[in-house]
Amino acid sequence: MRRPVQTLLLALIGTGLLHTTLFTDTYLRYVKAGLRPLLIASGTVLLMLGLAGVVARRGGDRTPGAGHDHDHDHDHGHDHSSAPRVAWLLFLPAVSLLLYAPPALGAYTAARSGSKPVTVQKGFTPLSAADPVPLTLTDFIQRVQQDHSLAVKNRTMRLTGFVTPAEEGDGWYLTRIIFTCCAADSQTVKVRMYGTEAPPANTWVAVTGTWHPRGALGTTTAQAALDVREARTMAQPVNAYTDDLPLVPS
Repeated sequence: MRRPVQTLLLALIGTGLLHTTLFTDTYLRYVKAGLRPLLIASGTVLLMLGLAGVVARRGGDRTPGAGHDHDHDHDHGHDHSSAPRVAWLLFLPAVSLLLYAPPALGAYTAARSGSKPVTVQKGFTPLSAADPVPLTLTDFIQRVQQDHSLAVKNRTMRLTGFVTPAEEGDGWYLTRIIFTCCAADSQTVKVRMYGTEAPPANTWVAVTGTWHPRGALGTTTAQAALDVREARTMAQPVNAYTDDLPLVPS
């Protein structure tokens, strides 16, 4: 790979990063929203390096004698400035940033990854008087397994996430994938759903229902599961890789 091609590669990667972070929300498939400024800065630096390489090369071409290699006796005619041929593969991710975004993580990943450990909650605030009560998956699991006041008993709740098929038995999982930093360290939160046929995998749904009574509520023996009364499809939220409450169609 010659130096002009290396310069082009820098410019392509920089342009792709800026396009992904400034004009789309595709970057949220791979990193947390808080890393957006760093991605913009990185894209700007790479693009500037690529442009600087073009300017430097044009300036060198206009310099008298620039086309002559006075050091050929020292390198025996070999061009040691070239990158290995495998470096050409770097063009694939560079072009993909501009033309094709790899699919987001979903049910395939969730079915093959371990569940995120739920932290111990020492105290719980009273549940909202809303009916149904909107909860994140993490909140629901904590309430089911740690809330000794049994606040979720006989309450109708609304949870949101995407569908992951269950490998055994009936039911399916409502799922969220959570990024700590980026896709490489993603973890999964899942709640088992009963009482309705599973929608297609990766479908985003808003589910209302009541706790599925299995185990002792308020203890770790309680299953984090819901008896579904209604499952409505919804658009994937922008905050898909957090366990926050999205806006849900009324």
